[in-house]
Amino acid sequence: MGSSDQEFSTPPPASRQFGITKPISTAGPTETDLKRTIELEEFLVDAGLHESSEEATKREEVLGEIDKIVKSWVKQLTRQRGYSDQMVEEANAVIFTFGSYRLGVHGPGADIDTLCVGPSYVNREEDFFIILHDILAEKEEVSELQPVPDAHVPVMKFKFHGISIDLLYASISRLVVPQDLDISHGSVLYDVDEATVRSLNGCRVADQILRLVPNIENFRTALRCLKFWAKRRGVYSNVTGFLGGVNWALLVARVCQLYPNAVPSMLVSRFFRVYTQWRWPNPVMLCAIEEDELGFPVWDPRKNPRDRTHHMPIITPAYPCMNSSYNVSTSTLRVMMEQFQIGNKICEDIELNKAGWGALFEAYLFFETYKNYLQVDIVAVDAEDLRLWKGWVESRLRQLTLKIERDTYGMLQCHPYPNEYEDPSKQCSHCAFFMGLQRKQGVKIQEGQQFDIRGTVDEFRHEVNMYMFWKPGMELYVSHVRRKQIPSYVFPEGYKRPRPSRPICQQLDKTSGEDIGEECEGGSSERRLKRKGEADCSGARPNKPEKRASISPTHEKLPTTDQQDHEEVIFNDSVDVRANSLKDSMAVKGTEDCVEASCGKRQR
Repeated sequence: MGSSDQEFSTPPPASRQFGITKPISTAGPTETDLKRTIELEEFLVDAGLHESSEEATKREEVLGEIDKIVKSWVKQLTRQRGYSDQMVEEANAVIFTFGSYRLGVHGPGADIDTLCVGPSYVNREEDFFIILHDILAEKEEVSELQPVPDAHVPVMKFKFHGISIDLLYASISRLVVPQDLDISHGSVLYDVDEATVRSLNGCRVADQILRLVPNIENFRTALRCLKFWAKRRGVYSNVTGFLGGVNWALLVARVCQLYPNAVPSMLVSRFFRVYTQWRWPNPVMLCAIEEDELGFPVWDPRKNPRDRTHHMPIITPAYPCMNSSYNVSTSTLRVMMEQFQIGNKICEDIELNKAGWGALFEAYLFFETYKNYLQVDIVAVDAEDLRLWKGWVESRLRQLTLKIERDTYGMLQCHPYPNEYEDPSKQCSHCAFFMGLQRKQGVKIQEGQQFDIRGTVDEFRHEVNMYMFWKPGMELYVSHVRRKQIPSYVFPEGYKRPRPSRPICQQLDKTSGEDIGEECEGGSSERRLKRKGEADCSGARPNKPEKRASISPTHEKLPTTDQQDHEEVIFNDSVDVRANSLKDSMAVKGTEDCVEASCGKRQR
């Protein structure tokens, strides 16, 4: 294993300043803060966020086996290319970890982000994605092997003894890779391409984060807590346009710098206090942006026009410094700011002994928040095809959000929800994603104005259909559903539960920050109501399309947060786009004008 896996356990000098500004407060914890920290740590243990010692040992063994495989692979290639026996003997590859595993905040079942660093004569395109891929494919302990060579950061995904691995590769400009390679040193970036820089950056960033926080254990506890909170509140997903693991780590690390002597309970509370008041797009940075003679582009909105368009810049601390949150859109930033407000209010209640930690981690009631949703159904013939097809479609869902924002000039807001759902009644492999829809809050619109997004969805469909590994049976359906039509399989108990008498988000002080309290008022007690004729894949015949009717209800008001604004917002919802093999009446009682979606053959 590489030298970056050493522990940064030595506490830094108390007098050292962390970050680019002075701390907000150097106050230490009170007895009450220490008590709350113990309660928080007990809550995290009870929530099952820590892996067992057996699983930890298994992970170390798996990493050891992968390390042996890549070393053998490099020696094999060295011999085949005619190098001397001494070169074959010295040939080496080193495995590093990064992400949550490297930071020490991974939980049970989490994947391990790994990087293989090899010599200059072993390349990514053929040696890694073909030769090493074939070696792994022959191993019984390897399953679900999926190469993704065209990703922004090329990766090979697989499971090894049931543990998920994301394996990157970096070929550095050395004939022999030393076992004690210091990956944080700038020399590893000499004479490499940008894809290699991105592959190396994950490890370099993780190591820098651990160097730039005042207390690693306090950082880890706070980060573990806030990652759990983000998942419970539906804002943990880089691919959907929210924030992923490294983004949350950087945000928490900055709060640790601003409150260097705070314990985890204080850090969690200060996290929400800081980021409810943060003036985006001012960047979050752990250190000054470093320029280097190597000439790789770094984040700089003064020089790079594209960097000026970023909504929520969170800058990585290792050269070349990049914005790790470029996926965030106006809509997802709005959602996160609302959740920060809610978290801040709950933490204030916890400090006043009006609430316990459990209140902070209540699940977000996404399906009780909006009146209108887009439902994206993804189907395939079998589980393996669905895994590949879903990965592609999910990576494009963010584009659908951006296109809707673009085509409605920001008047129709999207809230993509990162959770996926499966309909167990379907005989084919299936999953579904949902997006909440609402008009822009506080903006009056003209009577009769409609949001017709059929062309937007068609454009999205066309792009998704360009998937180079498409197979018959891989289908995509996008339809507009009202809240009362949400399928029952999305609810944990299998049915819709009554709306709470007073949702947490209504408890916010409506004079502070954004008025997000009334966004939840659309929720209501609903009886179990399943859409009629729910699509059944049992008779799927991809090459013989049939028609499917989409819901086209009469005019309906979208949720509004302004009680004084009674302008009616019309939603034109004939957006069902891929009805190959699905036949579905889906008419709703009271609907007067049911418009059928035109169903043609798959467009290439």
